[in-house]
Amino acid sequence: MCAYGSPRGGGRGEGRPVSAVPISISVPHPSFHAMTPADLDAVMEAENRIYEFPWSRGNFSDSLDSGYRSWVMRDGDELLGYGVVMMVLDEAHLLNISVLPERQGRGLGSRLLEFFFADARARRAVRMLLEVRPGNASGLRLYGRYGFAEIGRRRDYYPARNGREDAIVMERML
Repeated sequence: MCAYGSPRGGGRGEGRPVSAVPISISVPHPSFHAMTPADLDAVMEAENRIYEFPWSRGNFSDSLDSGYRSWVMRDGDELLGYGVVMMVLDEAHLLNISVLPERQGRGLGSRLLEFFFADARARRAVRMLLEVRPGNASGLRLYGRYGFAEIGRRRDYYPARNGREDAIVMERML
């Protein structure tokens, strides 16, 4: 990635080329690991920071016990994100996908989602489904970029400050 500096000299810059000035940016090289009970303390700490209405430790434990595809994304020992996918026949249901707040906006959600696509395809899934809050603008943008389309709504699906909130049900073919 490069940024471009202004020409040096008298400050006008007319007729002078603008030179490229390289900038060093640290981009994590995430690795993906099956989530284990040993990950739950870090996952819960992150989950509680990310969401106003987080999953419970029991939700994650039940996912592990049920054999759902539960993953953590790390850079070395640092947790970057995590997610849970439930496989049902030839469908992959994305139940949770999360990136730590301080790491959001750096393409890590895309990397995690692409990893889930590859994992689901390896298990012969032909489509992925998910639910998302209408107010989750960043999630809706991410899913839209990857070709998810709304196929329905679930009324009063999520807890909200003032009662309940609908869920948008989305689908993407794999």
